Amino acid sequence: MAEMQVCSLPQSCWGGRVVDFVVTMACWSYFILGFLFFFSFFYGAAYLFSSQREHAFQHLNHLFFKGFLGLLRILSPRQKWNIDQKIRKIESSIVVCNHLSYLDPLILISLFSHQKTIVKTRFFQAPVFGWLIKTSGYLPATTEGEHGMRMIEQVEKMGEFLSLGGNLFVFPEGTRNRDGKIGPLHKGVFKIARMQRCPIYVLSLCNTDSLFTPGKFLFNTRQRKSISMTILDRIEPEGEHCPVSVVDLEKKVRENFRLRSKSCDQEGRGSKQTERLP
Repeated sequence: MAEMQVCSLPQSCWGGRVVDFVVTMACWSYFILGFLFFFSFFYGAAYLFSSQREHAFQHLNHLFFKGFLGLLRILSPRQKWNIDQKIRKIESSIVVCNHLSYLDPLILISLFSHQKTIVKTRFFQAPVFGWLIKTSGYLPATTEGEHGMRMIEQVEKMGEFLSLGGNLFVFPEGTRNRDGKIGPLHKGVFKIARMQRCPIYVLSLCNTDSLFTPGKFLFNTRQRKSISMTILDRIEPEGEHCPVSVVDLEKKVRENFRLRSKSCDQEGRGSKQTERLP
């Protein structure tokens, strides 16, 4: 109600939009200029000289987006960030999460220094960004054409990656969820978990779409929200006597996603303990 009263004054609405514009431009400046004039030198050095190029790029991605989200948090103080500290300690696992906003993968990259994810195929064709995600060892979302060999290569290397403490994080719905309903879950990630016999962590992410709404260019920094990420469950791909089927893994994840709305409501009412994203 307070936000509606503030917005009832044209001057306040106009001033709020100016603030949103300034915050958005500052974040984009970090994204473009920070990469060009600072991080690009480290990426170049890692590409030329690192004996573990893929790992080095993942760590640089982690630092880059950690800085981006740190800046965003400073510039939008009305947003409270509640990140379960146990998430940072996850290793050698597959992490699945609901998908609300383009901020979601950036948050997970900022939490895991050794990470891989599945990226929409069109991004592999983008100048510079395509090179970054290829060198980082990220997986394409399709196996069509040239991407088929890349997917096979990365899946074959997944066992070693996970054994060294890496995490594969995935949004199994495949796209941002705009209506709160659970979409079809892609089974590929559950096949990988069963093949590698690694645990699946199910995460709940809330309210990133309020800060960066799908279809909007500007961040919405005026609305008071609690952006939270919590662990809903840890699922083992093997039962007491036999492996759990892909169908059963999908069913367990879907059941956990049904709890997400309740979890978001509880977080929105406000845990007062917040963790600053550095």
